[in-house]
Amino acid sequence: QVQLVESGGELVQAGGSLRLSCAASGRTFSSYTMAWFRQAPGKAREFVSAIKWTGSTYYADFVKGRFTISRDNAQNTVYLQMNSLKPEDTAVYYCAALSGKIAYEEYEYAYWGQGTQVTVSS
Repeated sequence: QVQLVESGGELVQAGGSLRLSCAASGRTFSSYTMAWFRQAPGKAREFVSAIKWTGSTYYADFVKGRFTISRDNAQNTVYLQMNSLKPEDTAVYYCAALSGKIAYEEYEYAYWGQGTQVTVSS
């Protein structure tokens, strides 16, 4: 069982930066693929980024070059550094965990956090 708690979301101006954190419980954190999804109002939840236990990283095209995912296995925490934020990045950002493999669809992920709101003003 894995419990996830996100933090770091807030209101920021376009062009600004934020770092989201996701703290995980559980002794097997290091073996999980950790991902970030987001859901904007009226839209479906979408994949943003993921990092495997190996450290391999994956990004949606719309965040490549702007967002960076990382993990600290000693602290059971995954981060999402978001730079050059745009108003269209406004969404609730969710942390998710999956044992072992990489996946891009939300149904593949067994564990979810409650989400943190990111609002980017123009």
